[in-house]
Amino acid sequence: MDIPAIPARPGALTVSELNHQVRHLLETSFMQAWVVGELSSFSRPGSGHWYFTLKDAKCQVRCAMFRSFNQRIRTLPKEGDQVRIRGKVSLYENRGDYQIIAEHIEPAGAGALQQAFDELKQKLQSEGLFDQARKKPIPDVPRHIGVVTSPTGAAIHDIVTVLARRFPAIPITLYPTAVQGAAASADIVAAIELAQRHGKADVLIIGRGGGSLEDLWCFNDEKVARAIANCRLPTVSAVGHEVDFTIADFVADFRAPTPSAAAESLSPDQLDWLRQLNRQELRLKQSMQAVIRKLSVQLEHLGARLRDPRRELMEKAQRLDELELRLRAGIQQRLTRERTRTENLENRLAMQSPARQLGVYAHNLAQTSERLHTGMQRQLTRHQERLSHLSQTLHVVSPLATLGRGYAIVQTEHQAVVRNAADLKPGDTLTARLANGTVDASVIRTHQDDHGNQTTLF
Repeated sequence: MDIPAIPARPGALTVSELNHQVRHLLETSFMQAWVVGELSSFSRPGSGHWYFTLKDAKCQVRCAMFRSFNQRIRTLPKEGDQVRIRGKVSLYENRGDYQIIAEHIEPAGAGALQQAFDELKQKLQSEGLFDQARKKPIPDVPRHIGVVTSPTGAAIHDIVTVLARRFPAIPITLYPTAVQGAAASADIVAAIELAQRHGKADVLIIGRGGGSLEDLWCFNDEKVARAIANCRLPTVSAVGHEVDFTIADFVADFRAPTPSAAAESLSPDQLDWLRQLNRQELRLKQSMQAVIRKLSVQLEHLGARLRDPRRELMEKAQRLDELELRLRAGIQQRLTRERTRTENLENRLAMQSPARQLGVYAHNLAQTSERLHTGMQRQLTRHQERLSHLSQTLHVVSPLATLGRGYAIVQTEHQAVVRNAADLKPGDTLTARLANGTVDASVIRTHQDDHGNQTTLF
Protein backbone atom coordinates (compact mmCIF):
# COMPACT_ATOMS: atom_id res chain seq x y z
CA MET A 1 0.00 0.00 0.00
CA ASP A 2 1.03 3.61 -0.45
CA ILE A 3 2.68 5.40 2.46
CA PRO A 4 1.82 9.09 2.60
CA ALA A 5 4.80 11.45 2.54
CA ILE A 6 5.64 12.97 5.90
CA PRO A 7 6.74 16.56 5.63
CA ALA A 8 10.27 17.10 6.97
CA ARG A 9 10.61 19.19 10.04
CA PRO A 10 12.68 22.32 9.73
CA GLY A 11 16.39 21.44 10.12
CA ALA A 12 15.93 17.67 9.51
CA LEU A 13 18.42 15.91 7.16
CA THR A 14 17.51 13.75 4.24
CA VAL A 15 19.03 10.28 4.07
CA SER A 16 21.35 11.39 1.24
CA GLU A 17 22.52 14.38 3.24
CA LEU A 18 23.13 12.24 6.31
CA ASN A 19 25.14 9.61 4.42
CA HIS A 20 27.15 12.33 2.68
CA GLN A 21 28.06 13.98 5.98
CA VAL A 22 28.94 10.64 7.57
CA ARG A 23 31.17 9.79 4.62
CA HIS A 24 32.92 13.14 4.90
CA LEU A 25 33.37 12.63 8.64
CA LEU A 26 34.88 9.16 8.18
CA GLU A 27 37.24 10.17 5.40
CA THR A 28 38.53 13.20 7.32
CA SER A 29 38.85 11.35 10.65
CA PHE A 30 40.73 8.37 9.18
CA MET A 31 43.11 9.75 6.58
CA GLN A 32 44.73 6.31 6.12
CA ALA A 33 44.57 3.09 8.10
CA TRP A 34 46.26 -0.33 8.17
CA VAL A 35 43.87 -3.20 8.94
CA VAL A 36 44.69 -6.91 9.39
CA GLY A 37 42.19 -9.70 8.95
CA GLU A 38 41.02 -12.77 7.03
CA LEU A 39 39.88 -12.21 3.46
CA SER A 40 36.49 -13.62 2.45
CA SER A 41 33.67 -13.08 -0.09
CA PHE A 42 36.23 -12.09 -2.72
CA SER A 43 34.74 -11.10 -6.11
CA ARG A 44 36.22 -9.64 -9.27
CA PRO A 45 33.58 -8.38 -11.79
CA GLY A 46 34.27 -7.44 -15.40
CA SER A 47 35.17 -3.88 -14.41
CA GLY A 48 38.41 -5.20 -12.89
CA HIS A 49 37.64 -3.83 -9.40
CA TRP A 50 37.96 -6.12 -6.35
CA TYR A 51 35.28 -6.41 -3.65
CA PHE A 52 35.84 -8.47 -0.50
CA THR A 53 35.21 -8.65 3.24
CA LEU A 54 37.90 -8.45 5.92
CA LYS A 55 37.01 -10.18 9.18
CA ASP A 56 38.40 -11.46 12.45
CA ALA A 57 36.84 -13.66 15.15
CA LYS A 58 34.18 -11.08 16.10
CA CYS A 59 33.65 -8.48 13.37
CA GLN A 60 33.90 -7.84 9.66
CA VAL A 61 34.14 -4.84 7.33
CA ARG A 62 33.46 -4.47 3.59
CA CYS A 63 36.34 -3.45 1.35
CA ALA A 64 36.72 -2.26 -2.23
CA MET A 65 39.95 -2.08 -4.23
CA PHE A 66 39.65 -0.32 -7.57
CA ARG A 67 41.49 -1.48 -10.68
CA SER A 68 43.94 1.44 -10.68
CA PHE A 69 45.34 0.09 -7.38
CA ASN A 70 44.98 -3.70 -7.77
CA GLN A 71 46.85 -3.74 -11.08
CA ARG A 72 50.06 -3.33 -9.10
CA ILE A 73 49.40 -6.49 -7.04
CA ARG A 74 51.33 -9.41 -8.55
CA THR A 75 49.66 -12.25 -6.58
CA LEU A 76 45.88 -12.58 -6.67
CA PRO A 77 44.53 -12.97 -3.10
CA LYS A 78 42.21 -15.87 -2.31
CA GLU A 79 39.59 -16.85 0.24
CA GLY A 80 40.99 -17.41 3.72
CA ASP A 81 44.24 -15.45 3.26
CA GLN A 82 45.46 -13.48 6.23
CA VAL A 83 46.17 -10.08 4.69
CA ARG A 84 47.09 -6.58 5.71
CA ILE A 85 45.53 -3.71 3.78
CA ARG A 86 46.18 0.01 3.67
CA GLY A 87 43.33 2.31 2.69
CA LYS A 88 40.83 5.02 3.52
CA VAL A 89 37.75 4.54 5.69
CA SER A 90 34.65 5.64 3.78
CA LEU A 91 30.92 5.12 3.31
CA TYR A 92 29.06 3.80 0.27
CA GLU A 93 26.31 6.39 0.30
CA ASN A 94 23.76 4.53 -1.87
CA ARG A 95 23.42 1.72 0.69
CA GLY A 96 24.79 3.46 3.75
CA ASP A 97 27.46 0.72 4.07
CA TYR A 98 30.64 1.54 5.94
CA GLN A 99 33.69 0.29 3.95
CA ILE A 100 37.44 0.61 3.38
CA ILE A 101 38.77 1.80 0.00
CA ALA A 102 41.96 -0.33 -0.18
CA GLU A 103 45.05 1.06 -1.88
CA HIS A 104 47.51 -1.71 -0.98
CA ILE A 105 47.21 -5.35 0.08
CA GLU A 106 49.89 -7.78 1.24
CA PRO A 107 50.15 -11.01 3.23
CA ALA A 108 49.80 -10.37 6.93
CA GLY A 109 53.40 -11.36 7.64
CA ALA A 110 54.93 -9.24 4.86
CA GLY A 111 55.36 -6.18 7.04
CA ALA A 112 57.44 -8.04 9.63
CA LEU A 113 59.50 -9.69 6.90
CA GLN A 114 60.17 -6.38 5.24
CA GLN A 115 61.29 -4.88 8.54
CA ALA A 116 63.63 -7.82 9.16
CA PHE A 117 64.96 -7.45 5.60
CA ASP A 118 65.69 -3.75 6.07
CA GLU A 119 67.38 -4.30 9.46
CA LEU A 120 69.68 -7.09 8.13
CA LYS A 121 70.50 -5.05 5.03
CA GLN A 122 71.48 -2.08 7.18
CA LYS A 123 73.58 -4.28 9.47
CA LEU A 124 75.54 -6.00 6.68
CA GLN A 125 75.99 -2.77 4.77
CA SER A 126 77.52 -1.12 7.84
CA GLU A 127 79.96 -4.03 8.06
CA GLY A 128 81.08 -3.40 4.47
CA LEU A 129 79.78 -6.67 3.00
CA PHE A 130 78.19 -4.77 0.10
CA ASP A 131 81.31 -2.74 -0.76
CA GLN A 132 82.37 -2.97 -4.38
CA ALA A 133 86.04 -3.05 -3.39
CA ARG A 134 85.73 -6.46 -1.74
CA LYS A 135 83.93 -8.13 -4.65
CA LYS A 136 85.94 -10.69 -6.65
CA PRO A 137 86.15 -10.39 -10.46
CA ILE A 138 84.04 -12.75 -12.53
CA PRO A 139 86.09 -14.80 -15.09
CA ASP A 140 85.51 -13.83 -18.72
CA VAL A 141 85.33 -17.48 -19.82
CA PRO A 142 84.78 -19.85 -16.88
CA ARG A 143 86.42 -23.27 -17.08
CA HIS A 144 83.74 -24.83 -14.87
CA ILE A 145 80.47 -23.43 -13.48
CA GLY A 146 78.96 -24.54 -10.20
CA VAL A 147 75.23 -24.06 -9.54
CA VAL A 148 73.64 -23.99 -6.08
CA THR A 149 69.89 -24.44 -6.57
CA SER A 150 67.07 -26.97 -6.48
CA PRO A 151 67.57 -29.97 -8.81
CA THR A 152 63.85 -29.90 -9.73
CA GLY A 153 63.31 -26.16 -10.13
CA ALA A 154 63.09 -24.07 -13.27
CA ALA A 155 66.38 -22.28 -12.48
CA ILE A 156 68.68 -25.23 -13.30
CA HIS A 157 66.70 -25.96 -16.46
CA ASP A 158 67.05 -22.36 -17.64
CA ILE A 159 70.78 -22.28 -16.86
CA VAL A 160 71.48 -25.57 -18.69
CA THR A 161 69.40 -24.47 -21.69
CA VAL A 162 71.20 -21.11 -22.05
CA LEU A 163 74.68 -22.64 -21.67
CA ALA A 164 73.87 -25.38 -24.21
CA ARG A 165 72.84 -22.72 -26.70
CA ARG A 166 75.62 -20.21 -26.11
CA PHE A 167 78.73 -22.25 -25.12
CA PRO A 168 78.14 -25.96 -24.48
CA ALA A 169 81.87 -26.57 -23.90
CA ILE A 170 81.64 -25.16 -20.34
CA PRO A 171 80.93 -28.02 -17.89
CA ILE A 172 78.34 -27.58 -15.11
CA THR A 173 78.18 -29.12 -11.65
CA LEU A 174 74.95 -28.92 -9.67
CA TYR A 175 75.15 -28.66 -5.88
CA PRO A 176 71.54 -29.48 -4.96
CA THR A 177 69.77 -27.69 -2.15
CA ALA A 178 66.33 -26.71 -0.97
CA VAL A 179 65.48 -23.14 -1.96
CA GLN A 180 62.33 -22.64 0.10
CA GLY A 181 61.26 -23.50 3.64
CA ALA A 182 62.76 -23.53 7.11
CA ALA A 183 65.66 -25.89 6.27
CA ALA A 184 66.64 -24.11 3.04
CA SER A 185 69.12 -21.66 4.62
CA ALA A 186 71.25 -24.41 6.17
CA ASP A 187 71.14 -26.41 2.91
CA ILE A 188 72.34 -23.42 0.87
CA VAL A 189 75.24 -22.79 3.26
CA ALA A 190 76.24 -26.49 3.08
CA ALA A 191 76.06 -26.49 -0.73
CA ILE A 192 78.34 -23.40 -0.93
CA GLU A 193 80.90 -25.08 1.36
CA LEU A 194 80.72 -28.29 -0.70
CA ALA A 195 81.40 -26.36 -3.92
CA GLN A 196 84.53 -24.85 -2.35
CA ARG A 197 85.81 -28.23 -1.12
CA HIS A 198 85.07 -29.83 -4.47
CA GLY A 199 87.47 -27.41 -6.16
CA LYS A 200 86.20 -27.87 -9.74
CA ALA A 201 84.22 -24.69 -10.35
CA ASP A 202 85.87 -21.33 -10.81
CA VAL A 203 82.56 -19.43 -10.46
CA LEU A 204 79.39 -20.21 -8.52
CA ILE A 205 75.75 -19.36 -9.41
CA ILE A 206 73.41 -19.21 -6.39
CA GLY A 207 69.72 -18.77 -7.03
CA ARG A 208 66.20 -19.94 -7.83
CA GLY A 209 63.12 -18.83 -9.76
CA GLY A 210 60.70 -16.10 -8.75
CA GLY A 211 58.21 -16.14 -5.90
CA SER A 212 56.74 -14.16 -3.06
CA LEU A 213 58.78 -12.52 -0.30
CA GLU A 214 58.19 -15.57 1.91
CA ASP A 215 59.31 -17.93 -0.90
CA LEU A 216 62.59 -16.05 -1.35
CA TRP A 217 63.22 -15.50 2.36
CA CYS A 218 65.99 -18.10 2.70
CA PHE A 219 68.16 -15.85 0.48
CA ASN A 220 67.62 -13.06 3.02
CA ASP A 221 69.06 -15.20 5.84
CA GLU A 222 72.16 -13.82 7.59
CA LYS A 223 73.97 -17.17 7.51
CA VAL A 224 73.46 -17.47 3.76
CA ALA A 225 74.63 -13.87 3.26
CA ARG A 226 77.84 -14.45 5.25
CA ALA A 227 78.51 -17.78 3.48
CA ILE A 228 78.31 -15.98 0.13
CA ALA A 229 80.51 -13.12 1.37
CA ASN A 230 83.17 -15.56 2.68
CA CYS A 231 83.10 -17.83 -0.37
CA ARG A 232 86.53 -18.14 -2.03
CA LEU A 233 84.89 -18.58 -5.47
CA PRO A 234 83.45 -15.63 -7.38
CA THR A 235 79.67 -15.72 -6.79
CA VAL A 236 76.75 -14.74 -8.99
CA SER A 237 73.37 -14.18 -7.35
CA ALA A 238 70.37 -15.12 -9.55
CA VAL A 239 67.32 -15.05 -7.29
CA GLY A 240 63.77 -14.54 -8.57
CA HIS A 241 62.77 -12.17 -11.34
CA GLU A 242 64.28 -8.87 -12.35
CA VAL A 243 62.15 -6.92 -9.84
CA ASP A 244 63.08 -9.19 -6.91
CA PHE A 245 65.96 -8.16 -4.64
CA THR A 246 67.39 -10.22 -1.78
CA ILE A 247 70.28 -9.80 0.64
CA ALA A 248 72.16 -12.38 -1.45
CA ASP A 249 72.05 -9.97 -4.41
CA PHE A 250 73.87 -7.28 -2.44
CA VAL A 251 76.50 -9.63 -0.94
CA ALA A 252 77.34 -11.59 -4.12
CA ASP A 253 80.15 -10.49 -6.41
CA PHE A 254 77.69 -10.06 -9.28
CA ARG A 255 73.89 -9.81 -9.36
CA ALA A 256 71.95 -11.28 -12.34
CA PRO A 257 68.24 -10.48 -12.64
CA THR A 258 67.30 -14.11 -13.48
CA PRO A 259 69.01 -17.54 -13.63
CA SER A 260 68.93 -17.34 -17.44
CA ALA A 261 70.65 -13.95 -17.33
CA ALA A 262 73.32 -15.37 -14.99
CA ALA A 263 74.13 -18.17 -17.44
CA GLU A 264 74.19 -15.69 -20.32
CA SER A 265 76.51 -13.26 -18.52
CA LEU A 266 79.00 -16.05 -17.69
CA SER A 267 79.10 -17.69 -21.13
CA PRO A 268 80.52 -16.19 -24.29
CA ASP A 269 78.47 -16.51 -27.45
CA GLN A 270 79.98 -19.33 -29.48
CA LEU A 271 78.77 -17.65 -32.67
CA ASP A 272 80.79 -14.54 -31.77
CA TRP A 273 83.84 -16.72 -31.12
CA LEU A 274 83.32 -18.49 -34.43
CA ARG A 275 83.10 -15.16 -36.23
CA GLN A 276 86.29 -13.97 -34.50
CA LEU A 277 88.10 -17.20 -35.41
CA ASN A 278 86.98 -16.82 -39.00
CA ARG A 279 88.30 -13.26 -39.06
CA GLN A 280 91.63 -14.37 -37.51
CA GLU A 281 91.89 -17.22 -40.00
CA LEU A 282 91.28 -14.81 -42.88
CA ARG A 283 93.92 -12.38 -41.55
CA LEU A 284 96.42 -15.25 -41.12
CA LYS A 285 95.80 -16.46 -44.68
CA GLN A 286 96.22 -12.95 -46.05
CA SER A 287 99.48 -12.48 -44.11
CA MET A 288 100.85 -15.82 -45.32
CA GLN A 289 99.90 -15.04 -48.91
CA ALA A 290 101.65 -11.65 -48.67
CA VAL A 291 104.84 -13.32 -47.36
CA ILE A 292 104.72 -15.95 -50.10
CA ARG A 293 104.27 -13.29 -52.80
CA LYS A 294 107.22 -11.30 -51.40
CA LEU A 295 109.50 -14.36 -51.32
CA SER A 296 108.41 -15.34 -54.84
CA VAL A 297 109.38 -11.92 -56.17
CA GLN A 298 112.76 -12.16 -54.46
CA LEU A 299 113.29 -15.64 -55.91
CA GLU A 300 112.48 -14.39 -59.41
CA HIS A 301 114.97 -11.53 -59.06
CA LEU A 302 117.72 -13.89 -57.90
CA GLY A 303 116.92 -16.32 -60.71
CA ALA A 304 117.20 -13.53 -63.29
CA ARG A 305 120.66 -12.59 -62.01
CA LEU A 306 121.94 -16.19 -62.19
CA ARG A 307 122.89 -17.20 -65.79
CA ASP A 308 122.60 -20.96 -66.39
CA PRO A 309 124.33 -22.59 -69.51
CA ARG A 310 121.33 -24.81 -69.91
CA ARG A 311 119.23 -21.72 -70.36
CA GLU A 312 121.52 -20.63 -73.26
CA LEU A 313 121.02 -24.01 -74.93
CA MET A 314 117.26 -23.74 -74.39
CA GLU A 315 117.23 -20.27 -75.97
CA LYS A 316 119.26 -21.49 -78.99
CA ALA A 317 116.98 -24.49 -79.41
CA GLN A 318 113.96 -22.19 -79.19
CA ARG A 319 115.50 -19.88 -81.81
CA LEU A 320 116.09 -22.86 -84.10
CA ASP A 321 112.51 -23.97 -83.68
CA GLU A 322 111.28 -20.47 -84.52
CA LEU A 323 113.39 -20.40 -87.77
CA GLU A 324 112.11 -23.83 -88.73
CA LEU A 325 108.55 -22.73 -88.18
CA ARG A 326 109.11 -19.57 -90.22
CA LEU A 327 110.62 -21.61 -93.10
CA ARG A 328 107.71 -24.00 -93.10
CA ALA A 329 105.28 -21.10 -92.99
CA GLY A 330 107.07 -19.39 -95.93
CA ILE A 331 106.98 -22.54 -98.08
CA GLN A 332 103.32 -23.07 -97.19
CA GLN A 333 102.45 -19.46 -98.07
CA ARG A 334 104.28 -19.80 -101.45
CA LEU A 335 102.47 -23.02 -102.27
CA THR A 336 99.14 -21.48 -101.29
CA ARG A 337 99.79 -18.42 -103.40
CA GLU A 338 100.73 -20.50 -106.52
CA ARG A 339 97.71 -22.76 -105.97
CA THR A 340 95.43 -19.74 -105.82
CA ARG A 341 96.96 -18.30 -109.03
CA THR A 342 96.44 -21.62 -110.87
CA GLU A 343 92.82 -21.81 -109.73
CA ASN A 344 92.18 -18.24 -110.96
CA LEU A 345 93.59 -19.11 -114.44
CA GLU A 346 91.44 -22.22 -114.57
CA ASN A 347 88.36 -20.20 -113.66
CA ARG A 348 89.07 -17.60 -116.36
CA LEU A 349 89.54 -20.34 -118.98
CA ALA A 350 86.32 -21.98 -117.92
CA MET A 351 84.49 -18.66 -118.26
CA GLN A 352 85.54 -18.43 -121.94
CA SER A 353 84.57 -22.08 -122.83
CA PRO A 354 81.96 -22.53 -125.76
CA ALA A 355 80.27 -25.27 -123.79
CA ARG A 356 79.61 -22.85 -120.98
CA GLN A 357 78.22 -20.24 -123.41
CA LEU A 358 75.88 -22.87 -124.91
CA GLY A 359 74.77 -23.79 -121.42
CA VAL A 360 73.99 -20.15 -120.66
CA TYR A 361 72.00 -19.79 -123.90
CA ALA A 362 70.12 -23.01 -123.25
CA HIS A 363 69.27 -21.80 -119.78
CA ASN A 364 67.99 -18.48 -121.09
CA LEU A 365 65.93 -20.27 -123.79
CA ALA A 366 64.38 -22.52 -121.20
CA GLN A 367 63.47 -19.54 -119.00
CA THR A 368 61.97 -17.66 -121.99
CA SER A 369 59.94 -20.72 -123.03
CA GLU A 370 58.68 -21.12 -119.52
CA ARG A 371 57.66 -17.45 -119.30
CA LEU A 372 55.84 -17.72 -122.70
CA HIS A 373 53.95 -20.80 -121.58
CA THR A 374 53.02 -19.13 -118.32
CA GLY A 375 51.80 -15.97 -120.13
CA MET A 376 49.67 -17.96 -122.61
CA GLN A 377 48.19 -19.97 -119.77
CA ARG A 378 47.41 -16.77 -117.86
CA GLN A 379 45.70 -15.18 -120.94
CA LEU A 380 43.67 -18.33 -121.61
CA THR A 381 42.52 -18.44 -117.99
CA ARG A 382 41.54 -14.76 -118.06
CA HIS A 383 39.46 -15.19 -121.29
CA GLN A 384 37.79 -18.32 -119.91
CA GLU A 385 36.81 -16.44 -116.78
CA ARG A 386 35.40 -13.55 -118.88
CA LEU A 387 33.43 -15.97 -121.10
CA SER A 388 31.97 -17.64 -118.05
CA HIS A 389 30.95 -14.28 -116.64
CA LEU A 390 29.26 -13.20 -119.90
CA SER A 391 27.46 -16.55 -120.13
CA GLN A 392 26.07 -16.11 -116.65
CA THR A 393 24.93 -12.57 -117.50
CA LEU A 394 23.25 -13.76 -120.75
CA HIS A 395 21.53 -16.56 -118.89
CA VAL A 396 20.06 -14.08 -116.41
CA VAL A 397 18.28 -12.12 -119.22
CA SER A 398 17.47 -15.18 -121.40
CA PRO A 399 13.79 -16.00 -122.01
CA LEU A 400 14.64 -19.58 -121.22
CA ALA A 401 15.32 -18.55 -117.65
CA THR A 402 11.84 -17.02 -117.50
CA LEU A 403 10.37 -20.27 -118.82
CA GLY A 404 12.11 -22.12 -115.97
CA ARG A 405 10.04 -20.12 -113.50
CA GLY A 406 6.71 -21.42 -114.96
CA TYR A 407 6.04 -18.90 -117.76
CA ALA A 408 5.43 -19.68 -121.46
CA ILE A 409 6.18 -17.93 -124.80
CA VAL A 410 3.08 -17.83 -126.96
CA GLN A 411 3.58 -17.64 -130.78
CA THR A 412 1.24 -17.56 -133.70
CA GLU A 413 1.40 -20.09 -136.48
CA HIS A 414 3.69 -17.63 -138.24
CA GLN A 415 6.17 -17.69 -135.31
CA ALA A 416 5.22 -14.19 -134.16
CA VAL A 417 5.29 -13.67 -130.41
CA VAL A 418 1.87 -12.79 -128.97
CA ARG A 419 2.07 -9.80 -126.63
CA ASN A 420 -1.56 -8.54 -126.69
CA ALA A 421 -4.73 -10.60 -126.55
CA ALA A 422 -6.45 -8.02 -128.77
CA ASP A 423 -4.29 -9.22 -131.66
CA LEU A 424 -6.04 -12.63 -131.57
CA LYS A 425 -9.46 -13.88 -132.53
CA PRO A 426 -11.27 -17.17 -131.85
CA GLY A 427 -10.05 -20.03 -133.97
CA ASP A 428 -6.42 -18.82 -134.26
CA THR A 429 -3.85 -21.58 -133.88
CA LEU A 430 -1.13 -20.85 -131.29
CA THR A 431 2.02 -22.58 -130.06
CA ALA A 432 3.07 -22.19 -126.35
CA ARG A 433 6.73 -22.85 -125.67
CA LEU A 434 7.40 -24.12 -122.17
CA ALA A 435 10.61 -24.77 -120.26
CA ASN A 436 10.44 -28.37 -121.52
CA GLY A 437 8.64 -28.83 -124.83
CA THR A 438 5.80 -26.96 -126.67
CA VAL A 439 2.00 -27.03 -126.60
CA ASP A 440 -0.31 -26.40 -129.61
CA ALA A 441 -3.57 -24.61 -128.77
CA SER A 442 -6.56 -22.86 -130.39
CA VAL A 443 -8.18 -19.57 -129.27
CA ILE A 444 -11.70 -20.06 -127.92
CA ARG A 445 -12.49 -16.48 -126.98
CA THR A 446 -10.91 -13.26 -125.72
CA HIS A 447 -12.22 -10.68 -123.25
CA GLN A 448 -11.07 -7.67 -121.28
CA ASP A 449 -10.70 -7.57 -117.47
CA ASP A 450 -11.82 -4.72 -115.15
CA HIS A 451 -8.65 -2.79 -115.92
CA GLY A 452 -9.12 -2.95 -119.68
CA ASN A 453 -6.68 -5.80 -120.20
CA GLN A 454 -7.58 -8.32 -122.92
CA THR A 455 -7.56 -12.00 -121.83
CA THR A 456 -7.44 -14.96 -124.16
CA LEU A 457 -8.89 -18.39 -123.36
CA PHE A 458 -7.59 -21.49 -125.12
